[in-house]
Amino acid sequence: MIEKLDHLVIAVSDLDSAVESYTKLFGYGPSWRGVHEQLGTANALFPVENTYLELLASNGNEGAGAAMIKATLELNGEGLAGLVLGTSNIQDLKESLLESGVELQDLALGEGVDSDQGLKRTWKNLFLPFSLTRGMFAFIIQHESGELPSVHGRTSSTINKLDHVVVNTNDPEGFKSLYGDTFGIRLALDQTVEKWGGRMLFFRLNHTTIEVIGKPDEDDPADKLWGLAWSVEDLKATHQRLVKEGLEISEVKAGRKENTLVCSVKSDTCNVPTLLIQHLS
Repeated sequence: MIEKLDHLVIAVSDLDSAVESYTKLFGYGPSWRGVHEQLGTANALFPVENTYLELLASNGNEGAGAAMIKATLELNGEGLAGLVLGTSNIQDLKESLLESGVELQDLALGEGVDSDQGLKRTWKNLFLPFSLTRGMFAFIIQHESGELPSVHGRTSSTINKLDHVVVNTNDPEGFKSLYGDTFGIRLALDQTVEKWGGRMLFFRLNHTTIEVIGKPDEDDPADKLWGLAWSVEDLKATHQRLVKEGLEISEVKAGRKENTLVCSVKSDTCNVPTLLIQHLS
Protein backbone atom coordinates (compact mmCIF):
# COMPACT_ATOMS: atom_id res chain seq x y z
CA MET A 1 0.00 0.00 0.00
CA ILE A 2 2.60 2.55 1.09
CA GLU A 3 5.62 2.46 -1.21
CA LYS A 4 7.85 5.20 0.15
CA LEU A 5 8.40 7.96 2.64
CA ASP A 6 7.71 10.66 0.08
CA HIS A 7 8.89 13.68 2.05
CA LEU A 8 8.97 15.49 5.39
CA VAL A 9 7.52 18.90 6.18
CA ILE A 10 9.05 21.58 8.40
CA ALA A 11 6.72 24.45 9.33
CA VAL A 12 8.50 27.82 9.28
CA SER A 13 7.49 31.39 9.95
CA ASP A 14 9.91 33.04 7.50
CA LEU A 15 10.56 31.01 4.35
CA ASP A 16 13.51 33.10 3.13
CA SER A 17 15.30 32.76 6.47
CA ALA A 18 14.62 29.00 6.61
CA VAL A 19 15.92 28.54 3.05
CA GLU A 20 19.11 30.39 3.98
CA SER A 21 19.64 28.11 6.99
CA TYR A 22 19.00 24.86 5.15
CA THR A 23 21.10 25.94 2.18
CA LYS A 24 24.01 26.24 4.61
CA LEU A 25 23.19 22.88 6.17
CA PHE A 26 22.69 20.94 2.95
CA GLY A 27 25.47 22.62 1.01
CA TYR A 28 23.13 23.53 -1.86
CA GLY A 29 19.93 25.49 -2.33
CA PRO A 30 16.40 24.24 -3.02
CA SER A 31 15.62 22.90 -6.48
CA TRP A 32 12.04 24.20 -6.25
CA ARG A 33 10.38 27.27 -4.76
CA GLY A 34 6.69 27.76 -5.31
CA VAL A 35 3.25 28.56 -3.97
CA HIS A 36 0.00 26.69 -3.38
CA GLU A 37 -2.53 29.39 -4.16
CA GLN A 38 -5.51 27.29 -3.08
CA LEU A 39 -3.88 26.46 0.27
CA GLY A 40 -2.37 29.85 1.08
CA THR A 41 1.16 28.48 1.44
CA ALA A 42 4.62 28.84 -0.09
CA ASN A 43 7.36 26.23 -0.04
CA ALA A 44 10.94 25.34 -0.84
CA LEU A 45 12.01 21.77 -1.62
CA PHE A 46 15.41 20.20 -0.99
CA PRO A 47 15.70 16.80 -2.72
CA VAL A 48 18.11 14.10 -1.54
CA GLU A 49 18.72 10.64 -2.98
CA ASN A 50 15.77 8.89 -1.34
CA THR A 51 13.24 11.62 -0.47
CA TYR A 52 12.97 15.39 -0.10
CA LEU A 53 12.54 18.02 2.58
CA GLU A 54 9.79 20.64 2.33
CA LEU A 55 10.02 23.97 4.12
CA LEU A 56 6.45 25.26 4.32
CA ALA A 57 5.18 28.72 5.30
CA SER A 58 2.05 30.80 4.94
CA ASN A 59 2.15 33.13 1.93
CA GLY A 60 -0.08 35.67 3.67
CA ASN A 61 -3.31 34.51 2.05
CA GLU A 62 -6.20 32.50 3.46
CA GLY A 63 -6.40 28.75 2.98
CA ALA A 64 -6.39 25.39 4.74
CA GLY A 65 -2.61 25.15 4.52
CA ALA A 66 -2.09 28.63 5.92
CA ALA A 67 -4.43 27.82 8.81
CA MET A 68 -2.49 24.63 9.54
CA ILE A 69 0.84 26.47 9.53
CA LYS A 70 -0.52 29.20 11.79
CA ALA A 71 -1.91 26.67 14.27
CA THR A 72 1.34 24.68 14.25
CA LEU A 73 3.51 27.73 14.85
CA GLU A 74 1.26 28.98 17.65
CA LEU A 75 1.27 25.59 19.38
CA ASN A 76 4.84 24.40 18.86
CA GLY A 77 6.81 27.08 17.03
CA GLU A 78 8.91 26.20 14.00
CA GLY A 79 9.81 22.55 13.61
CA LEU A 80 9.16 19.18 12.09
CA ALA A 81 5.45 19.16 11.33
CA GLY A 82 4.47 16.52 8.78
CA LEU A 83 5.15 13.00 7.54
CA VAL A 84 4.12 12.31 3.93
CA LEU A 85 3.81 8.76 2.64
CA GLY A 86 3.81 7.91 -1.06
CA THR A 87 1.79 5.49 -3.16
CA SER A 88 1.15 4.85 -6.86
CA ASN A 89 -2.53 3.92 -6.32
CA ILE A 90 -4.10 6.33 -3.88
CA GLN A 91 -7.67 5.42 -4.80
CA ASP A 92 -7.21 1.75 -3.89
CA LEU A 93 -5.50 2.74 -0.66
CA LYS A 94 -8.37 5.06 0.23
CA GLU A 95 -10.95 2.35 -0.46
CA SER A 96 -9.02 -0.10 1.70
CA LEU A 97 -8.96 2.37 4.60
CA LEU A 98 -12.68 3.07 4.19
CA GLU A 99 -13.41 -0.65 4.29
CA SER A 100 -11.52 -0.88 7.59
CA GLY A 101 -13.80 1.77 9.09
CA VAL A 102 -11.62 4.88 8.78
CA GLU A 103 -13.53 8.10 8.01
CA LEU A 104 -11.78 10.03 5.25
CA GLN A 105 -12.22 13.22 3.27
CA ASP A 106 -12.28 13.27 -0.52
CA LEU A 107 -9.00 13.15 -2.38
CA ALA A 108 -7.53 16.64 -2.71
CA LEU A 109 -5.97 17.75 -5.99
CA GLY A 110 -2.74 19.69 -5.63
CA GLU A 111 -0.77 21.90 -7.99
CA GLY A 112 2.52 23.71 -7.55
CA VAL A 113 4.36 26.09 -9.87
CA ASP A 114 8.06 26.80 -9.45
CA SER A 115 8.54 30.56 -9.18
CA ASP A 116 11.96 30.56 -10.87
CA GLN A 117 11.54 28.14 -13.77
CA GLY A 118 7.77 28.14 -14.28
CA LEU A 119 7.65 24.36 -14.01
CA LYS A 120 4.39 22.74 -12.87
CA ARG A 121 3.78 19.64 -10.77
CA THR A 122 0.43 18.07 -9.87
CA TRP A 123 -0.56 15.45 -7.30
CA LYS A 124 -3.38 13.92 -5.28
CA ASN A 125 -3.43 14.02 -1.49
CA LEU A 126 -5.30 11.91 1.03
CA PHE A 127 -5.22 13.73 4.35
CA LEU A 128 -5.39 11.35 7.30
CA PRO A 129 -7.54 12.18 10.32
CA PHE A 130 -5.82 12.77 13.65
CA SER A 131 -8.01 10.01 15.07
CA LEU A 132 -6.08 7.58 12.85
CA THR A 133 -2.60 9.10 13.15
CA ARG A 134 -2.97 9.74 16.89
CA GLY A 135 -2.40 13.48 16.62
CA MET A 136 0.46 13.49 14.10
CA PHE A 137 -0.03 15.44 10.87
CA ALA A 138 0.39 12.90 8.08
CA PHE A 139 -1.00 12.40 4.61
CA ILE A 140 -0.60 10.20 1.58
CA ILE A 141 0.43 11.53 -1.82
CA GLN A 142 0.35 10.26 -5.38
CA HIS A 143 2.35 12.38 -7.83
CA GLU A 144 0.54 12.89 -11.13
CA SER A 145 2.59 15.06 -13.49
CA GLY A 146 5.85 16.96 -13.53
CA GLU A 147 9.06 16.15 -11.71
CA LEU A 148 11.08 17.76 -8.98
CA PRO A 149 14.30 19.11 -10.55
CA SER A 150 17.45 17.40 -9.37
CA VAL A 151 20.21 19.17 -7.46
CA HIS A 152 23.54 19.97 -9.07
CA GLY A 153 26.82 20.57 -7.30
CA ARG A 154 26.72 17.84 -4.68
CA THR A 155 30.09 17.00 -3.14
CA SER A 156 31.41 14.70 -0.43
CA SER A 157 30.53 17.36 2.17
CA THR A 158 26.89 17.91 1.17
CA ILE A 159 23.80 16.09 2.48
CA ASN A 160 23.25 12.89 0.49
CA LYS A 161 20.10 11.26 1.82
CA LEU A 162 17.79 10.86 4.78
CA ASP A 163 19.13 8.20 7.13
CA HIS A 164 16.12 8.17 9.48
CA VAL A 165 13.30 10.20 10.99
CA VAL A 166 12.54 9.80 14.70
CA VAL A 167 8.97 9.55 16.01
CA ASN A 168 8.05 9.40 19.69
CA THR A 169 5.00 7.44 20.81
CA ASN A 170 3.39 6.34 24.06
CA ASP A 171 1.72 3.40 22.28
CA PRO A 172 4.28 1.40 20.30
CA GLU A 173 1.91 -1.53 19.75
CA GLY A 174 -0.68 0.78 18.21
CA PHE A 175 1.98 2.41 16.03
CA LYS A 176 3.10 -1.03 14.88
CA SER A 177 -0.47 -1.95 13.97
CA LEU A 178 -1.06 1.23 11.96
CA TYR A 179 2.22 1.50 10.07
CA GLY A 180 2.96 -2.20 9.80
CA ASP A 181 -0.42 -3.88 9.38
CA THR A 182 -2.59 -1.10 7.93
CA PHE A 183 -0.02 0.71 5.77
CA GLY A 184 2.08 -2.37 4.98
CA ILE A 185 5.46 -0.83 5.80
CA ARG A 186 8.14 -3.40 6.60
CA LEU A 187 9.00 -3.70 10.28
CA ALA A 188 12.75 -4.36 10.40
CA LEU A 189 13.28 -4.18 14.18
CA ASP A 190 11.13 -4.50 17.28
CA GLN A 191 13.27 -4.34 20.38
CA THR A 192 12.67 -3.67 24.08
CA VAL A 193 15.32 -1.41 25.60
CA GLU A 194 15.50 -2.34 29.25
CA LYS A 195 17.83 0.46 30.37
CA TRP A 196 15.20 3.13 29.66
CA GLY A 197 12.12 0.97 29.90
CA GLY A 198 10.89 1.53 26.38
CA ARG A 199 10.62 -0.04 22.98
CA MET A 200 12.32 0.70 19.67
CA LEU A 201 10.72 0.00 16.28
CA PHE A 202 12.41 0.44 12.90
CA PHE A 203 10.22 0.62 9.77
CA ARG A 204 12.17 0.46 6.52
CA LEU A 205 11.19 1.84 3.11
CA ASN A 206 13.00 3.50 0.15
CA HIS A 207 16.40 3.19 1.85
CA THR A 208 15.43 5.14 4.93
CA THR A 209 13.99 4.34 8.35
CA ILE A 210 11.12 5.54 10.50
CA GLU A 211 12.69 5.07 13.93
CA VAL A 212 10.04 4.88 16.64
CA ILE A 213 10.86 5.45 20.30
CA GLY A 214 8.05 3.99 22.40
CA LYS A 215 7.61 4.88 26.07
CA PRO A 216 4.16 3.69 27.23
CA ASP A 217 2.15 5.79 29.68
CA GLU A 218 -1.46 6.16 30.81
CA ASP A 219 -2.35 9.00 28.42
CA ASP A 220 -4.36 8.60 25.23
CA PRO A 221 -2.29 7.19 22.34
CA ALA A 222 -0.19 9.95 20.80
CA ASP A 223 2.57 10.04 18.17
CA LYS A 224 4.88 13.03 17.59
CA LEU A 225 7.58 13.73 15.05
CA TRP A 226 10.86 14.52 16.79
CA GLY A 227 14.05 14.70 14.71
CA LEU A 228 15.99 13.90 11.54
CA ALA A 229 19.28 12.16 10.76
CA TRP A 230 20.98 12.93 7.44
CA SER A 231 23.60 10.75 5.80
CA VAL A 232 26.81 12.24 4.38
CA GLU A 233 29.74 10.79 2.45
CA ASP A 234 32.54 12.47 4.43
CA LEU A 235 31.45 13.72 7.85
CA LYS A 236 34.74 15.42 8.68
CA ALA A 237 34.54 17.42 5.45
CA THR A 238 30.90 18.24 6.20
CA HIS A 239 31.85 19.34 9.72
CA GLN A 240 34.56 21.65 8.38
CA ARG A 241 32.16 23.16 5.85
CA LEU A 242 29.48 23.83 8.46
CA VAL A 243 31.94 25.40 10.89
CA LYS A 244 33.03 27.78 8.10
CA GLU A 245 29.35 28.58 7.48
CA GLY A 246 29.03 29.59 11.13
CA LEU A 247 26.74 26.78 12.29
CA GLU A 248 26.92 25.53 15.84
CA ILE A 249 27.83 21.85 15.66
CA SER A 250 29.20 19.20 18.02
CA GLU A 251 32.47 17.38 17.47
CA VAL A 252 32.59 14.27 15.31
CA LYS A 253 32.52 11.07 17.35
CA ALA A 254 31.85 7.36 16.95
CA GLY A 255 28.15 6.58 16.69
CA ARG A 256 26.16 4.09 18.76
CA LYS A 257 25.86 1.93 15.64
CA GLU A 258 29.08 0.14 14.75
CA ASN A 259 31.16 1.65 11.94
CA THR A 260 29.50 5.06 12.00
CA LEU A 261 30.60 8.60 12.76
CA VAL A 262 28.09 11.19 13.98
CA CYS A 263 27.72 14.80 15.07
CA SER A 264 24.77 16.98 16.04
CA VAL A 265 23.77 20.27 14.43
CA LYS A 266 22.79 22.80 17.10
CA SER A 267 21.72 25.78 14.97
CA ASP A 268 20.06 26.65 11.63
CA THR A 269 17.63 23.71 11.70
CA CYS A 270 14.36 25.56 12.49
CA ASN A 271 14.23 23.79 15.87
CA VAL A 272 14.53 20.28 14.40
CA PRO A 273 16.89 18.00 16.39
CA THR A 274 19.38 17.08 13.68
CA LEU A 275 22.05 14.39 13.47
CA LEU A 276 24.60 13.89 10.70
CA ILE A 277 25.92 10.38 10.15
CA GLN A 278 28.56 8.71 8.02
CA HIS A 279 28.46 4.95 7.49
CA LEU A 280 32.06 3.75 7.26
CA SER A 281 31.25 0.42 5.65
